[in-house]
Amino acid sequence: MYTSLQFCTQHQGAHLVFVFVFLPCVLPFLVSLPSSALTTATVSSSTGGSSFASDDDPAGATPVMPAVAAAAAPMRGTEAGAKPARRLGRALAGRPRRAALLLLALTYAAAMLMLALGGGGGGGAGAGLGAGGVATVAAAPPGSVYRSHLLFERLLPEMRAFASRPNPLVTSHYENTGKQWSPCSSKRLKQSELPPSNGFLIVEANGGLNQQRISICDAVAVARILNATLVTPIFHLNSVWRDSSKFGDIFDEDHFIETLKKYVRVVKELPEEVFVQFDHNISMIPNMRTKAFSSESYYIQNVLPKLLELGAVRIAPFSNRLAHSVPSNMQALRCLANYEALRFSEQIKNLAEHMVDRMIKRSFLTGGKYASVHLRFEEDMVAFSCCTYDGGWKENTAMENAREKSWRGKFHRPGRVIDPEANRRNGRCPLTPLEVGMMLRGMGFDNSTSLYVASGKIYNAEKYMNPMRQLFPLLLTKETLTTPKELAPFKGHSSRMAALDYTVCLHSEAFVTTQGSNFPHFLMGHRRYLYGGHAKTIKPDKRKLVLLFDNTSIRMGSVQAPHAGHTSAQ
Repeated sequence: MYTSLQFCTQHQGAHLVFVFVFLPCVLPFLVSLPSSALTTATVSSSTGGSSFASDDDPAGATPVMPAVAAAAAPMRGTEAGAKPARRLGRALAGRPRRAALLLLALTYAAAMLMLALGGGGGGGAGAGLGAGGVATVAAAPPGSVYRSHLLFERLLPEMRAFASRPNPLVTSHYENTGKQWSPCSSKRLKQSELPPSNGFLIVEANGGLNQQRISICDAVAVARILNATLVTPIFHLNSVWRDSSKFGDIFDEDHFIETLKKYVRVVKELPEEVFVQFDHNISMIPNMRTKAFSSESYYIQNVLPKLLELGAVRIAPFSNRLAHSVPSNMQALRCLANYEALRFSEQIKNLAEHMVDRMIKRSFLTGGKYASVHLRFEEDMVAFSCCTYDGGWKENTAMENAREKSWRGKFHRPGRVIDPEANRRNGRCPLTPLEVGMMLRGMGFDNSTSLYVASGKIYNAEKYMNPMRQLFPLLLTKETLTTPKELAPFKGHSSRMAALDYTVCLHSEAFVTTQGSNFPHFLMGHRRYLYGGHAKTIKPDKRKLVLLFDNTSIRMGSVQAPHAGHTSAQ
């Protein structure tokens, strides 16, 4: 059995064939064997101490077939009753043997299947034979397996009691380097009278809020390259985000047009005289399917001639359709569009400002300063990461179903290897709320810290958020910081909800990012722009952090900064 265990851990494909192909063929044959074929083996087993002994006799001395003997007893001494007695005895004896054999085979098959699918429960170890034929388990490399919940349970009393220094929110971490900082929008942005327009540019922005921001900023730069009049971007109804909001529902359209008027012409809609040329059908306007990250010269050579010919062109989708590296004046225009022209609509701005005021008032223990965390632990993020946590088989199955539902076979393409342990060691796994909470406590943020958590719907929130709330009782979200009536107009509109989170995080004293995405990237840049180049940002080094959390015997004093958080302040 040990040899089989070692073999199957090293040759999962082979034992899957055994489980699914060989066993279904052999089991019906084994079950159908006559009882006489099994008599010798079963009787010898019973005489030597059967493994199927009754509960009353754990030593195995109880006879295996008392019912057979009882059934045959009345027929002894008669020739006529001898044959029926033997047939009845064999029939009654064969049934438990067949059932036992079937149960043993199915148990073996289930064990092989569990090893194939989960490597013995996801413990990150390989099975093999040690000295003397004893099964051994090879330890996984440090940081491979999620053990943070075990560390949390052990350290919770210490974390509640530990307080060794002032809260980081009330101490200044800004350093004056002596270098003068100027915002990106003021660098090499030339103002000149705009020449006559070459036509109209229509783009379709897709994705969530911050993916749309990228598309809008790129569209402004492309309109400048083409000397085109930009029609405020159309927002594509994304199958994931499912937000039907228009440009004016999220951003202040008039402010956008007014801010850019010296550099790019922007209109809210296509003029009637142009629209009629295309039968009032936007899809009739030729779609220039540009390549991703196209250069300035590509647009001049490939898109401009069509624009001059038709008076209007469309680019859909328009996600990442302009190269990152562009002339400095184009980059400055992107910067102006993002940080100055894109202002949230009045409805969003009014509620977001109330939320910021409430956070400041509730942060009286830290002088009105609060920290914010962008927490990426929604179901789609956990599923996409292909990481495993402590939810066992049930959680792994739910994540597999979520992957199949959203990405339909992407993770099962030929040649694709999914290695949750390597993902964790390489820092690719989303931090759980529990891990973020322990990291912040290790950095000195105590239970007097007002903490705003920006997120979507947290996966299995009752389980994963409760530990974080234990560490930070002053934790708030958009749902707890507003009334149901205030939040009602935003329900069902993920981009508008994200805009509320964005604003509260923008004005926090310290911002914590836990997983790379457009939201923290935009926010970090915006905070630097807003605060003169200085902003407290905590960006964990997750490769080092998982090693720290892997040590379940560590003490709270060892978790304390500067070593503990493995973070970089920016």
